Amino acid sequence: MALVDEQHEWGAKKVRQTFLDYFKKNGHSFVPSSSVVPLSDPTLLFTNAGMNQYKSIFQGTVDPSSDFASLKRAANSQKCIRAGGKHNDLDDVGKDSYHHTFFEMLGNWSFGDYFKKEAIGFTWELMTKVYGIDPNRLYVTYFEGADGLEPDLEAKELWKSAGVPEDHILPGDMKDNFWEMGDQGPCGPCSEVHYDLREPVDGKYRNASDLVNKDDPEVIEIWNNVFMQYNREPDRSLRPLPNKHIDTGMGFERLVSVLQKKMSNYDTDVFTPLFKRIQDITGARPYNGKFGKEDPDGIDTAYRVVADHTRMMSFAIADGGVPNNVGRGYVVRRVLRRGARYARNYFGVEIGNFFSKIIPTLVEQMGDMFPEIKKKQQDIIEILDEEEKAFAKSLDRGETIFKKYVAKAQKAGSNDLPGDDVWRLYDTYGFPVDLTKLMAEENGLNINDKEVEEAQEKAREASKGDKAAAGVVVKFDVHDLAALDSMDDVPKTDDSFKYGRENITTTIKAIYHNKKFLKSTSEVPEGEQFGVLLDKTNFYAEQGGQEYDTGRLLIDGEAEISVDNVQVYAGYVLHTGYLKYGELKVGSEVIAEFDELRRNPIRNNHTGTHVLNYALRETLGNEVDQKGSLVAPEKLRFDFSHKAGLTDAELKKVEDISSDYIRQNAEVYAKDVPLAQAKEIRGLRAVFGETYPDPVRVVSVGVPIEDLLADVKNEKWDKLSIEFCGGTHVLKTGDIKELVILEESGIAKGIRRQEAYNVQRIGNEFAERIDLFGKMKFSPEKEAEAKKLQLELNQLSISAIKKTELRDAFAKIQKSILDEQKAFAKADNKRVLDEVTNFFKDESKTFLVKKVEWSSNVNKAISEAIKAISGPKSALKDRSLYLFSASPEEGKVVHGCYVAEQHKAAGADGPKWASFVTPIIGGKAGGKPGAPTAIGQGTNADKVDDGVAEATKFIEQLKL
Repeated sequence: MALVDEQHEWGAKKVRQTFLDYFKKNGHSFVPSSSVVPLSDPTLLFTNAGMNQYKSIFQGTVDPSSDFASLKRAANSQKCIRAGGKHNDLDDVGKDSYHHTFFEMLGNWSFGDYFKKEAIGFTWELMTKVYGIDPNRLYVTYFEGADGLEPDLEAKELWKSAGVPEDHILPGDMKDNFWEMGDQGPCGPCSEVHYDLREPVDGKYRNASDLVNKDDPEVIEIWNNVFMQYNREPDRSLRPLPNKHIDTGMGFERLVSVLQKKMSNYDTDVFTPLFKRIQDITGARPYNGKFGKEDPDGIDTAYRVVADHTRMMSFAIADGGVPNNVGRGYVVRRVLRRGARYARNYFGVEIGNFFSKIIPTLVEQMGDMFPEIKKKQQDIIEILDEEEKAFAKSLDRGETIFKKYVAKAQKAGSNDLPGDDVWRLYDTYGFPVDLTKLMAEENGLNINDKEVEEAQEKAREASKGDKAAAGVVVKFDVHDLAALDSMDDVPKTDDSFKYGRENITTTIKAIYHNKKFLKSTSEVPEGEQFGVLLDKTNFYAEQGGQEYDTGRLLIDGEAEISVDNVQVYAGYVLHTGYLKYGELKVGSEVIAEFDELRRNPIRNNHTGTHVLNYALRETLGNEVDQKGSLVAPEKLRFDFSHKAGLTDAELKKVEDISSDYIRQNAEVYAKDVPLAQAKEIRGLRAVFGETYPDPVRVVSVGVPIEDLLADVKNEKWDKLSIEFCGGTHVLKTGDIKELVILEESGIAKGIRRQEAYNVQRIGNEFAERIDLFGKMKFSPEKEAEAKKLQLELNQLSISAIKKTELRDAFAKIQKSILDEQKAFAKADNKRVLDEVTNFFKDESKTFLVKKVEWSSNVNKAISEAIKAISGPKSALKDRSLYLFSASPEEGKVVHGCYVAEQHKAAGADGPKWASFVTPIIGGKAGGKPGAPTAIGQGTNADKVDDGVAEATKFIEQLKL
């Protein structure tokens, strides 16, 4: 298949810019794409359509003082992700020509401005005149009518007037041609544009009417115009909207394929630069654009998966959707692991830093339109590398176990992979369930989702007990150690492997529980903690101020121990944990696997203490001595001798020296050296009073140990960090990234303590969040976000200096919010009062019962309107009023009434009128008996229209 390998007349960038320029010329404002991570919409995992950021306009909840309130026409290219949740295209990516987890949605919108005629005119002109698409290839649809709704013959006639042949205008049903935002809210008929990819036969186009909306890959939908003219009510009825809107969406990648005359989105220059980069990295054959059976080696499928997944992960991470085990973070992790398996299995690459090598090409392609990926490029690379490396440790073994499970199922004559096995692949090897499902399909097997859920629930219940027991750390006492020393077959543990970064194979030498040495884990009560001794270990036992490793000991696919704590007693390294499944015995050979995601920050922080020690000596002088330390994943703590607290200037100098050492990216060297020889090295730092082994481990930052030993008295060594240390360290100081001092305090006379974190980036990213927050339009969402940010800022573990800066910046925005709140409240009060006074301009009207638009201020607005109309100087005090407002999302109703004298004389008052309403809308209403006014709050927002009807009925029945 011929691919785009030269500058095409309609390159992707030109296609996008032409769309935006056309609508700008036609009076539309360019509104930048919103984040793919929705800022204030808990209903979405990811932004999945162009209209998401305009929901408040469509739903009538937009802040009247915001820019969006005056927005009439808009156009943009919205970043979208459909992977996870209701809209999930992940399983289809790679298998066909048009599914993507990340894509762009070109769109134009009208908010109560133009409607069908103009929208259809814009669509047809842009397609046929500007882009020059052959009208013979285009087909359009309109709503045929259903459920008591008339067919949208207006749209049909407008298409005919635009020049579309009648046999290219096709009716469609509710599924294809009626769009709804949700169970309630704005909705309306829609009109799609489809494109026939097939070439003419003998110079004539074949009619494609019967292929439209039939999932035929040769006749594809490229644009959808939604005519929002109704509101779906809680009772499922439709009510015409007072303001009609246009919401359109066109798949950017599909449009490019049409203009570049390609049968597949993947054959366009949206993807070919990425394919070229993948080929350069892997040495694979070129991409040929084949699918299914025509792609027997799966290479083309792998190209599509890797390119698509790189795009999705990069944009998600750039917008704050970092990989983790929860919600959208887990979706990103699933996508990475799916892509990593394709890359390893089909391209034969080593997983660890594969995806990050593609990022520069993606940034070059898309960084101008979406500058956030250019700005966050280094963060994206580092996060992807960290995730890949973590998965690489278990990928090979997980696939080996998967093959065993497949063989077991096939031998049993089953078509299903057992749920316990599927869950174990996730829990032990990090294989997302949908990845295992894909692998099972490749082997002709199915997965029973219910069985997987049962296995997950069983594991969750077991975990509750395990966590309760986790606080109990198994310990050896002198009697246990004496017993061990008497056992010829239990040697002291060889822990030299703790400085490596790989898993090792080792042998269980002892199992210890409840003061007894056992032969098998089957002797341990279920869920209880026990200890394990190995002949050798790569786990770091807590010592020298450095916290212990966690991880697991396992026989692949047969048994697993979760290791939660590691301590050393007289040379015996005790691994404490619990059995997850299977059985392990003394003599069992197991794989020892520490948790790299825990070890890595500990490693960073331990080298960080050495850098900090050096910086303190450079700032305060050689009299500074280390008095203790703590190295944990989330922080480091360093105690040192000094008479007085550090000034701000001294603190800054310590941070600056530390940062400079880190930026040098100096190599870190470590070696065991005879103690007497090591003590001769000039500038070496040791903890006063500490007893060191012989030989002792020396850690040097910047100069090889051999060079130090060759010239032990060299004055240059004074300008280095050289220490006795048995801990784990980074390879280069650049791995630490940043080091910031969180707190400095005195803990005893002449002893100071500093706590530091390698998390400057957290402070910088939070500053960006505050900046974005400041740019948010004023709305209830912004008010909620303010509370959330305030709480997070208070809990943020960052530099004390940086935290002060952030608090100052946030305080300024909070003040502006207060000003905005006042302005909004004033405008909102006027809005509600204007609705009332405008109604009563008709002097024949004696009462008004009305539902007004919801806002965060509506309670106050209703109260102020009642106060204004009932005041002694009011010209309307002889008119009665009942106002309602409801928020289905919050499940709230606000209502208030005023009874004029003429209605009061007929037997009504405020509380009495409200009493007819509260049984319907819930809650209660306040007001003294006989008072003219009552204010209340209800809980049944979906019943507010019934409440309005009942209030109207009550007032109408009064005999004046």
